[in-house]
Amino acid sequence: MARVPYLEKTDLAEADQDLLNRPIWLFKALVNSPKAARAFSGLGGYIRYGSKLDPRLRELAILQVGWLARSPYEWSHHVKLGFDFGVTEADVHALIDDTAGKPTELDPLARTVLRAAREMTADGAMAEATFQSLQESLGNEQVVDLTLTIAFYNAVVRVLATLQIDVEPDYMPYLQKFPLPA
Repeated sequence: MARVPYLEKTDLAEADQDLLNRPIWLFKALVNSPKAARAFSGLGGYIRYGSKLDPRLRELAILQVGWLARSPYEWSHHVKLGFDFGVTEADVHALIDDTAGKPTELDPLARTVLRAAREMTADGAMAEATFQSLQESLGNEQVVDLTLTIAFYNAVVRVLATLQIDVEPDYMPYLQKFPLPA
């Protein structure tokens, strides 16, 4: 159970009710601080709708963070969202295998994106070789967007864990189909 209440639109000032246009439990918890929720949503919105980064690569990076953090909420939400943005079931299985050091059919750029997410999550930064490879493939704008995406979702998984946000029933099938390691 979450450590803060899940609020509804009716609990908020009229000017803040738009923060729950997507009424997922994470947002229902964050609106306990409407200004923080708005700031959070600003960067999250840019990552999803404003960035030129390929959406499949973005979702693979986010999934890698969720997998490493063993975040049921993040993992289940982005498995579902990933499917909307070109991630396949084979990609999810390949991510799991790539993380374990097993060979996969993922293309080299996708594997480098996953490596970047692992390095930033485990070490706090991408290794020089990883960064250079991504910079050559993506260019400066997209490598910055990828870096912000990975960093933001490392923050998100910590918020989720600390606030103990529950997984909504609609997302549980994704956890059941692709369970996190114990």
